[in-house]
Amino acid sequence: MTITVVGAGAIGAAVVRELCRHDDVDQVQVCDTRSRSLQTLHDSVEHNGALRSFQVDARDLGVLSQIVRESNCVVSGAPSELNPDLAELCLDLGVNFCDLGGNEDIVKQELALDERAREKAVWIVPNCGLAPGLVNVLTMRGIEQFDRATAASIRVGDVPLHPEPPFNFRISWSAERIIDDYTRPAQHIADGNLVEVDALSGDETIHFDGPFDNMEAFNTQGGLSTLTDTLDGRVPSFDHKTIRWPGHAHQMRFVIGLGFGQERKIGVRTHLTYRDLLVRRMRERLSGDYEDAVLMRVMIQGEKDGASKTLVYEMIERYNETDNLTAMMRCTSIPIVVVAKMIAGHTISEGGARVPEAIVPKEDYCDALRDHGLNITETWYDGHVRITDKEPMDAAPASS
Repeated sequence: MTITVVGAGAIGAAVVRELCRHDDVDQVQVCDTRSRSLQTLHDSVEHNGALRSFQVDARDLGVLSQIVRESNCVVSGAPSELNPDLAELCLDLGVNFCDLGGNEDIVKQELALDERAREKAVWIVPNCGLAPGLVNVLTMRGIEQFDRATAASIRVGDVPLHPEPPFNFRISWSAERIIDDYTRPAQHIADGNLVEVDALSGDETIHFDGPFDNMEAFNTQGGLSTLTDTLDGRVPSFDHKTIRWPGHAHQMRFVIGLGFGQERKIGVRTHLTYRDLLVRRMRERLSGDYEDAVLMRVMIQGEKDGASKTLVYEMIERYNETDNLTAMMRCTSIPIVVVAKMIAGHTISEGGARVPEAIVPKEDYCDALRDHGLNITETWYDGHVRITDKEPMDAAPASS
């Protein structure tokens, strides 16, 4: 199979490197405007005989169409605002497409292509990364294992392994995405009703093994996308929070409270907004290479076989020193590679515009994640336990 990756940034490059590990991928094509990024990628791939690179702007759809038309699937690592046009291009060419999604408005534009995609038997699949993506699939897989699910909770975040004061925080992907997550309200479900909660609210302490014993989690928009709408009517309670080192939410409430997330011009003599200024400063102070960890816990409560049960999925992924890959790169690239290969290899038949939790065979998906090196544990508990309980829960696992 031939898979084309658009974008050779941190995540796009990780996708390419992951694809090149697979013998059933005959050719990997990567497109980017930066020749240095493409050369660096070639140098970092051990077995790059299957790798071809093209220096092209993702906005140049005419040139891009000549490159991707023979692909079995196109994976977008480009900025999210380009994904609707890339999806349209692939649909016109009859080529499958998937991306990392995240922005709800943009994802809805892609999902609106469903009828045309079904007619052409082509898949358009946004939200294939970590959050949204992996956590969405795990949530739906968990709910389906209950006779009646009563609550679902997601906690996930990327944190530096060696936090440096005063911020104890680094940018793993996009400063713009972080500010969106910290300024826009999140949708949860409470008592069976859709509710909006303020970003940077609902602080709690959550415990993981090792140095991550006392982390904080708080409400953000990021990582949900369409999941809340999917769960509406299926569970009476659902929430999602982002994990950081303690104190981060307080810091960001101060910054956002000063108005630095607003898209309002600083003055009449400049086009810069307060948000632009914050993005620039965050990039300057908080971006760059660093060693990280991804922490994830997904919890489902409900009734199974006449008894109250709790199902917990958990993952702690650390920076891979051997391959020089951050945990965020691995936890984002591996899920989208799994989906892309399922689509390209016709494991998922027919076509349409859907999110992964609606179409992937969930057992095969989870098996593939583990085969590719993501260590996701699955534990059942008797009764209802809390997502904030310690190591991993202050309850005994359910008897088998």
